[in-house]
Amino acid sequence: MLLSAGEAKNLGPSSGPNRLRDLCTFCTISLDQEEVYRTKVYEKSVSPFYSEDFYFEIPRPFQCLSFYVYAKSMFQIRDLPVGKVAIRKEDLYKYCGKENWFQLQPVDPHSEVQGKVHLEMKLNELITENGSICQQLVVQIIACQGLPLISGQNCDPYATVTLVGPARSDQKKTKVKKKTSDPQFEETFHFEGKLLLPCFLGTCCSQKETVQSLRYSILNVEAVLHCKIWEIAFALFPRYLLQPKGNGTKSKPDDMGSLRLKVTYTEDNVLSSACYTALRNLMLKSPDVKPISASAAHVLGDICRESVGYEALLPVVRLLLHHNRLLPFLTSVAALELENTQEANTIFRGNSLATRCIDDMMKIVGRSYLTVTLKPVLNEIFESNKTCEIDPVKLKEGDNVEVNKENLQGYVQKVFTFITQSSSSCPPLMCDVFRSLRQLASKHFPADPHVQYSAVSSFVFLRFFAVAVLSPHTFQLRSHHPDPEISRTLTLISKTIQSLGSWGSLSKNKLVRQLLVIRFRCVHMIFNREVHKRAQGRKRIGKKNFKKRWLRVTNQELSYHKQKGDLVYDPKNLVCEQSSSSMFQVIQSEKPLYVQAGNCVETNSWIEVLSQVSRCNPGRLSTFHPSAYVGGSWLCCKEPNESTPGCKPCTATVLANIQLDIDCDRETERIFSFFSSNRSRLQKMEDACAGMSVYLGQQEECSAFTIQDPKETFRTIKELGEVLDDLQAHHDSKGALTDEPGTM
Repeated sequence: MLLSAGEAKNLGPSSGPNRLRDLCTFCTISLDQEEVYRTKVYEKSVSPFYSEDFYFEIPRPFQCLSFYVYAKSMFQIRDLPVGKVAIRKEDLYKYCGKENWFQLQPVDPHSEVQGKVHLEMKLNELITENGSICQQLVVQIIACQGLPLISGQNCDPYATVTLVGPARSDQKKTKVKKKTSDPQFEETFHFEGKLLLPCFLGTCCSQKETVQSLRYSILNVEAVLHCKIWEIAFALFPRYLLQPKGNGTKSKPDDMGSLRLKVTYTEDNVLSSACYTALRNLMLKSPDVKPISASAAHVLGDICRESVGYEALLPVVRLLLHHNRLLPFLTSVAALELENTQEANTIFRGNSLATRCIDDMMKIVGRSYLTVTLKPVLNEIFESNKTCEIDPVKLKEGDNVEVNKENLQGYVQKVFTFITQSSSSCPPLMCDVFRSLRQLASKHFPADPHVQYSAVSSFVFLRFFAVAVLSPHTFQLRSHHPDPEISRTLTLISKTIQSLGSWGSLSKNKLVRQLLVIRFRCVHMIFNREVHKRAQGRKRIGKKNFKKRWLRVTNQELSYHKQKGDLVYDPKNLVCEQSSSSMFQVIQSEKPLYVQAGNCVETNSWIEVLSQVSRCNPGRLSTFHPSAYVGGSWLCCKEPNESTPGCKPCTATVLANIQLDIDCDRETERIFSFFSSNRSRLQKMEDACAGMSVYLGQQEECSAFTIQDPKETFRTIKELGEVLDDLQAHHDSKGALTDEPGTM
């Protein structure tokens, strides 16, 4: 769902003791009764301009999307509700993709009722001891469905059944069901007496005193059945929609102002995994396509750029990340962007396909990195709440600009120190991408020795840490927006961090330049332990086969030493595989290195670490020999030639901690949805490729797309069309079965 909270106008009454022009306001977004987002607090204005966008995946079923406007007062313990806009899920399509002004309604806790109650009723006639006839109403409360969540949690529901008459009322109550939104009650209640007689004869009595109603109350929500519909209820045993207490009658509210919103809501119908095989394989092949602009992933970003910006790239990034194909794709699109970059000081500064993909990658894999690095100092800033304003125009009465300057300098120093000392916590994939950016920048601008650092700082400072400092709630570093004063402090810190991260402003600062060179060269030590290495080609048994060595691994290299600090060996493009419970081998192009760790736990630790740091090596081998070469042959496959390729495939390494959160079928369905909604643009791109191939030149209609190789791009688009048509047929067949009466 994509939400845009634009602005509000004429909030609240224009006069009276609670004039909103004297208060600060903010807006919250809720799914049913659970708040999911809130805007910043805007200072005294009855027409605040929020202008905030929220994009999020809806984690659970919901029935109502609500926007609440609150007023924040210094003299009130709780925020004051001003009004709300509530949109039922089934009505979202009416407003999808369009800006609309919505009239604010009063905030009533019982107004957003949801759920159904299933009940059965029957009327019996009983003969009393004195021979008279008495009516008995039997009401069975069977179950409820879809009751609201309270703050995202299931409630403890119960039901009350009340028979209301002119002279008396009779109420009965079910047992409480713990922590559920779909309680199963299965309880039966009996109402007896002469009072029932006028209402169950199938007629509607005109005398006011004989009209009765039956109420089913679930917590503070109720369904009301008046005597006119009892006869229908006896025949159908239906499920009734719960209504607001008091039968939902409302008086006309005063003009409370209005809220401008833009809502885009989409639902994905995810099919079985086999249906997505063709499209998934086509996307995963993207990093290998030459040129990269002819790949399916790049084509998707190109055709969706005008309609949704680069939002369509997020499922692509997640899909490639899951299958360990993201690094080569990012390297290729970054190289393509550098081809069009003329000035070194503008490197990776625009909002392009490459920068957006890397931004998405950092948000996915770098969340815990931000938490470790920034959360402690951000908590201190929020709790201490020191004033850091240095703009003379914005200084308040009594502020000391020198003290504020010292406060700001202290905060900036702490934030910058935390960042520059965080290299050991940087995720390996981010290190790999930064290293690739450095190499590409140095190759493209060989005369500028500093461009390799500005290429990294463009992302790590300007697009990662500075943004997280400015909006900590966006990265789950804080639960809510800061108040205006702390928000101003974070803005000043963020701007300073951006300046420090800009290489142009640091080129004369030797100390800070050294920090960048040392800290962000993306090298950090991971392991450094004593192991035993086995010599190759000697006797299988004997002390001389094993020698004590110090094994050292960083995120860029593996080396082992005769003693601590003495470098002997530095293999490149390695692969690590396990040989036995306490031994592993490092496979590289010359000879394998056999290593024995202290125990099986250490062996697993070494294998995990080495597999992570070597997973993207360009010369990584695909096969290995699980045994040693002894006595003129390999013990595993008996091949006599020592240079024979391995007899067993190497293990594919994965980032398990990331993959757990990625559903590939759902991401591929999102990709299909973006392609489908932009099919006309895809056709225009296909026509542009055909025109370029025929006329051998850049035509005017081609300027909206990146087409380096028309023939290869045309081939990709044709293949995409066939895959999309086939997947659409799967959707159509599923829809036809679903619409057929009686099917599941």
